Order: sequence, then C-alpha cells, then structure tokens
Amino acid sequence: MLSIRDVIEATAGRMTGDSPLSGNIVFTGVSIDSRTIKKGELFIALKGDRFDGHDFVDNALKTAEGAVVISNFKSQISNFKNKPLIFVDDTLKALHDLAGHVRKGFKGNVICVVGSNGKTTTKELISSILGGRLKVLKTAGNLNNHIGMPLSIVGMEENTDVMVLEMGTNRPGDIDELCGIALPDIGVVTNIGYEHLQGFGSLHKVRDSELEIIPYIKKMIVNADDAFLIEGVKPKFDGEVITFGIQSHNSDITAEDIVFSDEETKFMIRAGNERIDVHSMLFGLFNIYNSLAAASAAYALGFNLREIKSGIESFGGVGMRFEVKRHMGATFLNDAYNANPSSMRESVNELMRFLNSGKYKRAVAVLGDMLELGDYEVEEHKKIGRMLSELPVDIFIGVGPLMVHAVEEFKGKGIRIGTSEEAGAKLAKIIKEGDVILIKGSRGMRMERAMESLFNSRGSRENCNVV
Repeated sequence: MLSIRDVIEATAGRMTGDSPLSGNIVFTGVSIDSRTIKKGELFIALKGDRFDGHDFVDNALKTAEGAVVISNFKSQISNFKNKPLIFVDDTLKALHDLAGHVRKGFKGNVICVVGSNGKTTTKELISSILGGRLKVLKTAGNLNNHIGMPLSIVGMEENTDVMVLEMGTNRPGDIDELCGIALPDIGVVTNIGYEHLQGFGSLHKVRDSELEIIPYIKKMIVNADDAFLIEGVKPKFDGEVITFGIQSHNSDITAEDIVFSDEETKFMIRAGNERIDVHSMLFGLFNIYNSLAAASAAYALGFNLREIKSGIESFGGVGMRFEVKRHMGATFLNDAYNANPSSMRESVNELMRFLNSGKYKRAVAVLGDMLELGDYEVEEHKKIGRMLSELPVDIFIGVGPLMVHAVEEFKGKGIRIGTSEEAGAKLAKIIKEGDVILIKGSRGMRMERAMESLFNSRGSRENCNVV
C-alpha cells in the first residue's frame, strides 16, 4: 500500500501547497485509466501517442477522490488549482520510479519470463503452480511493456510472497530497462524465434535483446532444445542454470511418454530420479514446453512434483492461445492472439496433429499476416505457403496483403481474403462437419473476428462449446 509520502519520495515529486490530502493518506491502488479507476486509487496522467492522461484528470479525481501525478507543465497548474496534485517532470518516469520503490521494499523472489513465444502462458502456469502455496503477484494479461509491467508491480498487495512478471521487447534495450525496475532473481527464457524483426533486424539481435536479463539474475531457466538460445547463454551467464526440454535427454526437467488427444494432453514430467504423470487441459507440443518452463521455475523455488502437477492440471489456458472450440460440427483451433514465423509453424504442425488423429475429415488453415518482420516479411510468408503445400491442408485462407505471398506459393485450394471478418463470412459458406480449422495471425490482424463473423453467420454462440 502506497502513501502520498511514498509517492513523493519515490518520484521526487512536488505536492501543491493547498492540497486537501495529508502525506499519510494511503492509496488502495494505482491507475492510468480514468474509465476504470476506483475510489481511493492514485491516478498517474501518462501521455501517449494517441491520448493524454492530463485530459482526464478531473474525471479521475471525481471518481477516485484521491490524488493525481501530473507533469510539471506550467500551463496545467492553474487549471487544477486546489486539487490534490503531485507534480513531476515526467509521469512515465514517475511510474517507473514508483515501481522501483515498491520492488526494492519487496523481500520475496521475483521471477521474470522472457522469450519469443509462450511468455504469457508460461507466466500463468508458473503463477498457477506457485499459487498453491504462496501469494503471487503476476502481470495482468500480457501487460509486459514499459507501462504494463511497472503498473503490475505498483499494484502489489500486502503479504505478497513472489512476483511473476512477463517482459516483452520490440527493440534492443527494452528488457534491460524493465529488469532495472523489476530486479529479477530468476529469469525464464522460453525460446528464441523470429519476432519483431522490423525492430531488431536479425535473429541474433533478438537473442541479444532477450538475454539482456542475464546481468540481473542469479538463476536462469532455459529451453535446452533451443540450440541457438543455449549458444547465446553459455558465454554470458555463469550462475545456476536449470534446463528443460523434450529432445535433450540431459535436461534437468523433461517430458516423457507424451500422448496427445483432442480432449487433453498426457505426459510424464521427470526431474532427476523423480517422475509424475500429468493430465493437462492445454493442447500442443509448445504448451508442453511452456509447462516444463513453469515446472522448472517452481522446482527452483523448492516445489515438489506433486505441487507442480496440481498447478499444471488446474490451469485451463489463456484466451486465444490455442483454444479448442466446437461449432456446428467443426473444431476450431483458436490461436488468434498473435503470430510470428516460429509460432505459425508450430500451430500448423498442431493442426496436422489433430487431422492425423483420424477424427477429422478436412484441415483448413485461416492465417492472417505476420507483422513487424521488416525485410523478412515477404520471404517468411512465402515459406508458410510452401510449408502448407507439403502438408495435407485442404483449404488455405490467407488474410491480409502479406498472406497473398503465402497463397501464391500454396499448391492446393488457396483463397485470398482482405479482412478477418470477410474470412469468417467465407468460412460460414465452406465449412463442413468434421473440419478442423486453425485460426491464427498477428495481433494487428484481429483474427478472432473471423470466428465472431462466422458465429453471426451460422448461429448463436450457444452452439459453440469450449473444450
């Protein structure tokens, strides 16, 4: 819980002399959104490319009846006379400073999750396991950037035992900046793949950026099956390394006896001489890797395999991350949240795994553009088209201007579509009972709208069942 005095000390802020609030007032939380702020919360007026929190100070004060952190613009001061304001030079820096203040006063462990794919699911799995014994603070949803992660930290409740924080990166320096705030004890690196190449330029720079976590951590958890990742870690980190994997038999934590079905995933987790069977509600080989990463983090904190099993089995997944849904006799693999070349290939492989189970008649791939690939964008989309041509994919619907290149490479029935909504309308006309359909694309493509459009065309959501 933060007091006004904490905020002023952490941010080097200046409070208006006529403020009606004393320094001992304690805030119930911190908000940057006047639409969702609650009574008793501190409002920080951030300025973005498309909004300015200073425009909503009055609304925030009326709702929260608390105080506001505001930029030190002289033109603003007269507008908010007799209001409980804390003036700072930079409100974003103030948020970072406040998060750093909270972190430095926290005595528990901080686990940070980085990597190209699987961060959110891994973070949620870690939290599910640790939550069986400890009080966990975790980043909400995928709020993993320079605003979302510090905002999660300043929302820490009393008696929190451990923080589990997700960190995202779009350019070099992002992870270093976030680690400077979070000061992680344990770093989990899920994998290295072709993400945000527009900002990085090469896969080596992606790896270098993710590994900016190294100077801050005492323990590191890495995917032993990712040779490119391991190659980058070895010369840079001399602390304790815990490895997980499926192919690498020397991994500290591994999965064996894997059995996939369209109802659940079964596998055995092995840690040294210990083994335990797990029945997971998650689908896909990549989610076994995510589960192993989470198991490794929990193992590093002294959790036993029974606790790890319980946490994995009780976790139902994250929305739009390979959710399996049934609708009008067809099965949808809703992986619409995001995509890059690595995750796209993995999801296509899972589409084939479903088809090869013998329960489905046709495989349909509805794929949206993979964005932020820079100079690699055309060739990476062509590679997806070539991959699909080598597999028993019956219909390929490419959504967006970049997926045109994939459709051109596809040797089967390819359909070019402009938007996700149009893709849903097209699906409504062509899907049949027994189809298994993958829907995936970058966040900017909003591929979930294909399903929404389909449901509107073919019947209500009441006919849609989530596995």
